[in-house]
Amino acid sequence: MALADIADGLHVSAATAQWAVLGYQLPVVALLLPVGRWLDGVGTRSALLVAAAGFALCSALAAAAPWASWLIAARLAQGAFGAVLFVLMPVLALRSVRPELRGRAMSVPATLGPLGAVTGPAVGGLLLDHLGWRAVFLVKIPFCLFALVVAWRAMPRDGGLRLPDRRSAADAVLVGSGVAALLLALTLAPGSPGALVLVLAAVPPVWWWLRGPGGRPVVGVLRATGLFRAHTAVLALAVGFAAMHYVVALHLQRDDGVSATTTGLTVLAFPLGMGLAGPVGGRLADLPHARLRSRGGTPTGARPVAVIGAALTAAGLLLLVPLGGDWSPVGVAWRLALAGLGMGLNGGPTQALVMGAAPPDRTATVGSSVQLARSLGFTLGPALATAAWGLTGGDDGVTAGLTLAATAACLAVPLLALPGRRPVFEQEMSTGDAPAAHRS
Repeated sequence: MALADIADGLHVSAATAQWAVLGYQLPVVALLLPVGRWLDGVGTRSALLVAAAGFALCSALAAAAPWASWLIAARLAQGAFGAVLFVLMPVLALRSVRPELRGRAMSVPATLGPLGAVTGPAVGGLLLDHLGWRAVFLVKIPFCLFALVVAWRAMPRDGGLRLPDRRSAADAVLVGSGVAALLLALTLAPGSPGALVLVLAAVPPVWWWLRGPGGRPVVGVLRATGLFRAHTAVLALAVGFAAMHYVVALHLQRDDGVSATTTGLTVLAFPLGMGLAGPVGGRLADLPHARLRSRGGTPTGARPVAVIGAALTAAGLLLLVPLGGDWSPVGVAWRLALAGLGMGLNGGPTQALVMGAAPPDRTATVGSSVQLARSLGFTLGPALATAAWGLTGGDDGVTAGLTLAATAACLAVPLLALPGRRPVFEQEMSTGDAPAAHRS
């Protein structure tokens, strides 16, 4: 939304201004997994203080940018600090509460991410209209300062920091180059030769990482904890959510001629439903914990609540498909509200399932992997919807995009409904052996 203003303000092309977004997205997604492994060996308090301070500093530098290269460099550094903050959110939620409150704690980071994705453009539009594009970066600084104060005063000292070793740097290069190629491919026209070349170029570095000393421990933890299905469900719901949001907003404003204000109010039905249902989903997931408890401390009510939430999200998106091109804002809004209620119910319980199954010394690794699945879904959703829309066109394109979104959400329901096997580290703990994850 701010790209046109940035291009005009810094006197650069729209393609150059696009790097104000890509410069942040690339390090966030590329560094999530290496950062997760690094955070498993350092103090969370120190990491939070450094990441929040660095993020605030980079926000100020981006707002003060006199030219485009300055802005892009600030955004690249901000993305690196952002990756640390993204991984820390579920880890801090896991460690800050008792197991019987885990669902409620996990509902906070699981709800805030999608809420920010929907409400961010609306807030950004107000800032652009009244204060200019630099205010979009400055508005984040007070939140960072608040996090610094809370971390400094409330969090106990739990160890210092250490610089990433050469293996972590190599992991970042391999994962980063693969993710960078994939994200750049998604910015090109679907089916273009350049996009295909970039997709193919993304495969070798990711494959080398998966087969190397950096990727094997991550894959091993996910396999041992039986979390691949849950991660795929998170990815599928993120794809469905992002594709739906892209198609609905674009169709209402561009094809139906609805005003930007009406479009914004219509789309806000989703975050409203999500915000109302998020705390409820966490509480419902925690209810049976006093009577039935899994060995890992995960609330046993988390799975059914997560499944119900995914089913409601899928139902809301499926109800959008028959509308075709004949929409009314009210008819769209209540369907989005239903999908938002489901997403809110699903977020906390799913996060509790994933983080509760993580070995105690691999929580950041598992947290980074689920954040990566969600981030990739947010990126893939609009790209896939654009491809589906382009292949059919017109009202059929709208239907195709919404069908894709609904199909992705429907896939999440059986993935969450099928229980995973008992984590290997729990089996070994019950027999008195040392956990396998701890021996790695």
